[in-house]
Amino acid sequence: MNPDVRRELIPRDEVLYLIGVLDGMKAKLLDAAEQWQLLDDTGRVPSTPAYADLIQHAAGAHTLAHGVVELAADFARSPHSTTRAGRAVLAHLATAATLSSNAPPRFAETAETALFLAGNPITNRYRANSMVLDHATARAYLRRTSESLGAAATELNNHLGLHQLFPTPSRQQSPPSPPPGPGTRRR
Repeated sequence: MNPDVRRELIPRDEVLYLIGVLDGMKAKLLDAAEQWQLLDDTGRVPSTPAYADLIQHAAGAHTLAHGVVELAADFARSPHSTTRAGRAVLAHLATAATLSSNAPPRFAETAETALFLAGNPITNRYRANSMVLDHATARAYLRRTSESLGAAATELNNHLGLHQLFPTPSRQQSPPSPPPGPGTRRR
């Protein structure tokens, strides 16, 4: 095989570590998208949605987004980001960073709107609809971020297939050491 292909390989241990990190982040994002609900059990907006709960959704989304952006930045600084597989992974991470960064403001808008639900029923209906849309959009950003992280993990899993073409020799399979040169005999 071409030695250039071997240089393109991201070390197997690093690939496995990244896949683990991506899978963990993906699970956290999906869990948040499922757990953070605005609507009650009947599918309606509560008459008095709790600002504290809704702003906590924004804070949690901010923490998740920060983790995704940091992962993308760390990978972008690594020498692996310039390989063929690394560029594909970085593209998915860039998408995930953008999507995750859009969720916190939408959750914050939901919380802010909750503070102003009162008075005119027509205005309340408009605000409640706005809250539902903002909250649903924020949750969709979290799910789409999770999908992008999953796509990055898939790229890395596919990259592991290349490692099978270039098995790393174990110590037992290593070529024998060359015999000592003349004049280096032991006595």
